[in-house]
Amino acid sequence: MNEDDYKTEKKKEAASFNPTGFDPHSLAELPAPMLQWIDQNGFDIVFVCDYEGIIHYTSSSITRLLGYLPEEVVGTSSLAYLDSCDVPVLRNRFESTTEWPQRFHLTILDNRGKHIWMEASISLTENQGVPYYVGVAKDVSDKKEIEEMMFRSEKMSVAGQLAAGIAHEIRNPLTSLKGFLQLIQAGISRKEEYYQIMVEEIEKIETITSELLFISKPVAENKEPETIHEMLQDVITLLYSQARLQNVQISFEKGENSKLLCDRSQIKQLFINLIKNALEEMPNGGKIDIRQRQEGNDCIVDVVDEGPGIPDEVLAKLKEPFFTTKKEGTGLGLMICTQILDKHNGALDILRNETKGSTFRASLPISL
Repeated sequence: MNEDDYKTEKKKEAASFNPTGFDPHSLAELPAPMLQWIDQNGFDIVFVCDYEGIIHYTSSSITRLLGYLPEEVVGTSSLAYLDSCDVPVLRNRFESTTEWPQRFHLTILDNRGKHIWMEASISLTENQGVPYYVGVAKDVSDKKEIEEMMFRSEKMSVAGQLAAGIAHEIRNPLTSLKGFLQLIQAGISRKEEYYQIMVEEIEKIETITSELLFISKPVAENKEPETIHEMLQDVITLLYSQARLQNVQISFEKGENSKLLCDRSQIKQLFINLIKNALEEMPNGGKIDIRQRQEGNDCIVDVVDEGPGIPDEVLAKLKEPFFTTKKEGTGLGLMICTQILDKHNGALDILRNETKGSTFRASLPISL
């Protein structure tokens, strides 16, 4: 018997090895003491709810993670333990989807009222013709803290990179203001016209600085109904000066003004990262097309650039942390975009254009 045949034979023996006599693919075949041990020592919460959200079963791990006894929560509404911002998101998703299982990021209240960030996988099944939701939830609070640290780091990096362009953009209205003040000081007539222009110039400065401060604000989970046009327009206003410095034109093709239940700060950070990424691909000028539309229950935003495009070997790695093709890049931008979309039950697709450049497509569920 040669070495290859020997290895094949050993694999067959390992696959057939089952001294207990239990079906290795069936949890139900395990003895009661083993099932009890798994239930008491598992790190995830297993739960079953009926179609109305009433809890019919939860594993004892809920006591370790959230402080509740299983008998306390059985018979109560699962929605009572969710943050109020997550309830409409969950309902919208359940009413609109036909694909199971679904993955959610949820904020759960423990027995002390503390918010615990959890990731849940939920599926719709039936028992004797009655529909039930079956799910597994795990505590991802530590992971979320690390993500927020990286998120803040990337936000400050973006603010620093935009500073030069914003300073240039603010200097122009300041020069105008200085000139008008000198004219007024010299006693020129028609002051009312100059006052109006000065107010407009001050408003330009206020808009730009407000958006820059918005980037630098601490991260806070606060989902509210927001319109996509307003958020995209704010981001374009912020990045306009940087685009002009690089001789890049930004066009905005508007579709239906979709309403999203989202964290405004995070969604704007998402589009800042995507558009800034497109700008960095075109240091010698070009055009960025932002195309927004609504497809079914999703709002689609395409950021289309005219850069060199993305090679196949790079495409698969772009969303990985700290992977970057740029000399001064952090490698966190697209990873943060993916995380933001995950939290909002959205998705990011990266496509190569037929002629040149790339398309970064963000899909977000609309608020019904």
